[in-house]
Amino acid sequence: MTIEQIEQYVKKHCTADDYALYTDINESHETRFAQNSITQHIAGPMVNISLRVSFGTKSGSCRVNQATEESLDFLVKTAEAIAKMAPEDPEHMASAAMQEIPKVQNCSEATRALKPEAMVDIVQKSIDKALALGATVSGMCERHIESSSMFTKNGFRAEDCSSSFGHSMTLKKDEVETKVSFEHKDFTPFNLDEEFGRLAAQAEALSTMQGFDPQKIAVILRPEALQELLWFLGWAMNRRQSDEGLTPFTGKLDQQFFGEKFSMYSTLKRPEMLAGPYDYEGVVAKEISWIENGILKAMPTNRHWAKEVKTEAQSMYNIYIPGGDTSEDEMMKMVPRGLIINRFWYIRHVDMKTGELTGMTRDGVLYFEDGQVRHAVNNLRFNEIPHDMTRRILALGANKLSSPSINVPTMLIDSFNFVDKTSF
Repeated sequence: MTIEQIEQYVKKHCTADDYALYTDINESHETRFAQNSITQHIAGPMVNISLRVSFGTKSGSCRVNQATEESLDFLVKTAEAIAKMAPEDPEHMASAAMQEIPKVQNCSEATRALKPEAMVDIVQKSIDKALALGATVSGMCERHIESSSMFTKNGFRAEDCSSSFGHSMTLKKDEVETKVSFEHKDFTPFNLDEEFGRLAAQAEALSTMQGFDPQKIAVILRPEALQELLWFLGWAMNRRQSDEGLTPFTGKLDQQFFGEKFSMYSTLKRPEMLAGPYDYEGVVAKEISWIENGILKAMPTNRHWAKEVKTEAQSMYNIYIPGGDTSEDEMMKMVPRGLIINRFWYIRHVDMKTGELTGMTRDGVLYFEDGQVRHAVNNLRFNEIPHDMTRRILALGANKLSSPSINVPTMLIDSFNFVDKTSF
């Protein structure tokens, strides 16, 4: 069935007072490789069709993964049966009404045109480069074309098509192991020679290891490391949780709460970034200044809470943080000593109310002194508060897409708080 036929089937057969129908078809190719061998190629469409219905303020939902009449019949009947048994929802919201949907170009024709044979060739060349270094490489080359839609009984109608290309490589040579990854909506800027050159340079820099004790020290956070912290910052910036006193942002709207060098936006104006034109509630995307020169200007807010506090619903559909023009070499000369962080992982909240996070470094940590990288050091555990960290920004580097929807710079941060060593 086509998306239009799915919509018409639900419209004809759904007897509920209200409904919201979602379709998602992801056509994917994924080539996996490990220890210099291609191990798997996965291909084919994945279909998800979801229906949320309501009778009055009683709601139910169901999901199926086939676009057949039998599946759609099950979808409608099951969602309705669940809704009839559900309790009244005091926060029930009617489905979104018709709105003007922003026009975005989320699908790259170069990514759409990428053939499986070309992906396998990219992987084989990655392996050949690793063999020439006497190393092993593992990772995945992937291409996704996602078509999604949302239709409601109240007249909301929207469709979107997005693309993404990713190529990740983890290189292991002797005791050194490190990773680079490329994730864009557009395949065009991908250059395997550049990516592998970056990987080999990281591995070479990590070849001399010395022990390092946890302490507060200046760090250069590369975009991939900064991205890992931003996920948690974005989750904490929830308007309802903040209004209820559960986050550090309670009562901080329109106040200087971040560092003056720090701004954060969601934007439809950067063509290199994915920008979902609507979310699952039917909140449409618009230009949003979340943080402006350190002042907290807005927080993500769902439709129910927006109604409660008489504000506008808005969602964080992508993240853009403006950078500067300071190079890593220049950053290393701005402080006596410090660490260069490639990535973080295993990040968790220590205290939601203060915003404190803990996590570990990953894929190599470099120590620099007097403007020069000296050697690699062991991995470390940190305890940090992201909004407080932004008050210690010393310099900003050039922007980079760390994922299709996140565009951030390299940052030089003073007195980053490391609390322990880790063995992996």
